[in-house]
Amino acid sequence: MTSASSQVDEFLLIHSSRLDAWRDLTHLADNWASDSAKRGDVEAKLAGMEASEGYHAYPGPVLFRALGEKVAASDAAGAALLARRISNALLTRSYRQRPADWEEDDKSASEAAEVLPPTTGERGARRPYFEVLFVNSQPASRWPVLGAELRRLRRPEDEFVYEPVFVGSFEDAVCAVATNPDVISVVLAEGFPYRSRYDAPILRSLLDPLGEREGADSSALRLGRILKRIRPELDLYLLSDRDVEALAGNPAADVVRRIFYQVEEPLEMHLAILEGVQARFETPFFDNLKKYARRPVGTFHALPIARGKSVFNSDWIRDMGEFYGINLFLAESSATTGGLDSLLEPTGNIKRAQEMAARAFGADHVFFVTNGTSTSNKMAVQALLAPGDIAVVDRNCHKSHHYGMVLTGAQPYYVEAFPMTEYSMYGAVPLATIKGALLALRAEGRLDRLKLLDLTNCTFDGHMYNVRRVMEECLAIKPDLIFLWDEAWSGFARFSPFLRPRTGMGAAADIEQWLRDPASVAAYDAQQAELGDAPSDETLQATRLIPDPRKVRLRVYQTNSTHKSMSAIRQSSMLLVKDVDFHTVEAQFHEAVFTHASTSPNQQLIASLDVARRQMELEGYGLVMNAIEIALRIRRAVNEHPLISKYFQVLGADRMIPAEYRKSGFKDFFGPGVNWGTLVKAMQEDEFYLDPTRMTLVCGTAGFDGTEFKGLLAGRYNIQLNKTSRNSVLLQSNINNTRSDVAHLIRVMVEICRSIEKRMADGGEEVQTAFAARVKSLMTDVPDLPNFSHFHEVFRGDAGRMTPEGDMRSAFFSAYHPELCEYVPLLGAECDRRLREGPEMVSANFVIPYPPGFPIMVPGQVLTQETIDFMRKLDVKEIHGYEKARGLKLLKPDAVAKRAKR
Repeated sequence: MTSASSQVDEFLLIHSSRLDAWRDLTHLADNWASDSAKRGDVEAKLAGMEASEGYHAYPGPVLFRALGEKVAASDAAGAALLARRISNALLTRSYRQRPADWEEDDKSASEAAEVLPPTTGERGARRPYFEVLFVNSQPASRWPVLGAELRRLRRPEDEFVYEPVFVGSFEDAVCAVATNPDVISVVLAEGFPYRSRYDAPILRSLLDPLGEREGADSSALRLGRILKRIRPELDLYLLSDRDVEALAGNPAADVVRRIFYQVEEPLEMHLAILEGVQARFETPFFDNLKKYARRPVGTFHALPIARGKSVFNSDWIRDMGEFYGINLFLAESSATTGGLDSLLEPTGNIKRAQEMAARAFGADHVFFVTNGTSTSNKMAVQALLAPGDIAVVDRNCHKSHHYGMVLTGAQPYYVEAFPMTEYSMYGAVPLATIKGALLALRAEGRLDRLKLLDLTNCTFDGHMYNVRRVMEECLAIKPDLIFLWDEAWSGFARFSPFLRPRTGMGAAADIEQWLRDPASVAAYDAQQAELGDAPSDETLQATRLIPDPRKVRLRVYQTNSTHKSMSAIRQSSMLLVKDVDFHTVEAQFHEAVFTHASTSPNQQLIASLDVARRQMELEGYGLVMNAIEIALRIRRAVNEHPLISKYFQVLGADRMIPAEYRKSGFKDFFGPGVNWGTLVKAMQEDEFYLDPTRMTLVCGTAGFDGTEFKGLLAGRYNIQLNKTSRNSVLLQSNINNTRSDVAHLIRVMVEICRSIEKRMADGGEEVQTAFAARVKSLMTDVPDLPNFSHFHEVFRGDAGRMTPEGDMRSAFFSAYHPELCEYVPLLGAECDRRLREGPEMVSANFVIPYPPGFPIMVPGQVLTQETIDFMRKLDVKEIHGYEKARGLKLLKPDAVAKRAKR
């Protein structure tokens, strides 16, 4: 297989490119009909689409063949009309509900040509549509007959409707599942060949980089394992004419939902397919909430807004009811009976909804959280750590982790991420730094007190760890280490085969599988023989360490801000658990729930978590691929536009990740020589990988600081962003974005660039000089980023000699006593004198500037010149924990020590 043709965009943009291809074909056919194009052009375009169109139910072989026949018969007008019908049906997705779109006869052409997408809030007898992939050894000429037989099995009472897609090879099955997100069930019949009937190197190039080369085993079960690895949410069914009883007992058949004897019960197979989809479609809490809202309920509890009478009967707040609609109020209740459930101790439909979420996200247990991932993080930290325990923590993590350490009394061992000083942001923590912390604790004899590694993945700016490698190498040093991955920004990654391995749950599943493989023990023993009895720390740092499978206790926790990347209401979050020793901390988790969860959780948030899970299981793969496509289109549109790229740039991996952490050599998605294989290699092997949906747009080169540019986009152009830095803003694509959004963004950026050019042209040399000075100030005269210094010795009474952990809890609560505190102005001689002569200045609280959004001071931290310089150079409006009028709030260590001795 050649990689020359396997460019990144040929797969990652393949979903939306399909619509583009049909539009291009339509325009070609129109031009042919008007004598401005040749039949050969249309034939070539149609031939190029044949292989990929075979992986979709619509337009299907009948319409596609009819279109080819019109072209072959030189019926230019008929070909143009049919191409436009198909293109419009694909664009509006009307073929999912309109039988006329499937008709070969042109009599319904005018009716089908102007269909609009479904309207918001449209109701009616719409049945959800999906496609089922049938992998079989029947000749292609038999497939239309098989399709007709399947359609005859449909019944009016079926809740869903599906169309079959037929393929006849291992290759085609993998390509169909990868390229067609509408396929959510697969039926495997045995006896198919490996190679596709198409000569399609672009589609075949999917397989080699994924490690799926042609081999002796092209069985249905091997194919099933691969399809599940790509899309674990799929339902697989096996048709066999062999000993199905023996197959059913084969552990390799665990990937299959049900096995059928090939010649029996086609109706049962049809019903099984529908039942499998229903099992994912079910939303236990949301379904019961809808039933509750339809009941006539008398409310004598403490929620007057329930049922809405106090709203709709009011002359003064009726507009609120009219805005939100009656269902919001009918679905409100503070009761946990009558078909509802308790979030604090679920036993009914919330419990069932959480179990289904665990299945969907690859966890053993899931906790729904309705006050954000800040709470999820604090719950995990409280449940997993006790006073005096040590946690290795990314110093730049979300403040909830730091506050969690305060609440639980654990001692944070802060580790530093690599800096990106030019953009006033940090990346992620290098593995060498993490291993160094574990080895230092081991040298001090304190490794037994280390309980948790707490990291952010992905970071705000898109850095994703090589999660499996981090966990395996840490487990090689401490086999029972617990991992907490804050994946607030990347909960969606579960539904991308490329991003899933870089998630906590995805990597845990891979490690779990490796631990069961007898070869894992041999690999560990071989490495130990090579390392010898007492390898040095330097040797361990230089070695890709393998853990001892016989000792590993795999304990992984992951928090997701479901509302940040899925269709959930704000503050909806999940805490995911895959922990072989969860039974030892389960009681603590329930205590953490009681501590942090509201006794009056919002029913709508719980329902939205339930519904978000349903959506991601049924269409998450396609939605995430769309989000990636949107991001790639933005990257290309900005960086390749001749005017926009003069002033703005979306940074690639080469600017966001130092080369030492990119051994693959990957630089950017559209860099010279980058192909699909290069990208997969980077995804699989590099220490850090850049989430493509998070785009750092440099605006300092256009003379804007991040806050200023964010305000301009929001105030003048109605474009909302999230994070800013000194000279950049963060664009984030998600499952809600469309290509229309991209067009709006690019149009706005062109307008802004034109206004810059006009301002400089009209203003002459003076304005141009001022612009250059502004750019220099933003891009060159940037403050160095401060690292964590150390805790004051007063707060290190229980710490190691050479390790930096400290008692942040006692420092935090010392600040509650005014007599133990003082204030020193940030700008002034006293601050400088204290830095030179002492006594040391010790922070009394967290100081968190936005941006960059991480604490540059924590309670008990000794302040250094580096930290003060950074504070003084900050030009941001929002600094939590700092009162400009009073100055830095500091602790008096001697006074703290005296009080502690009382």
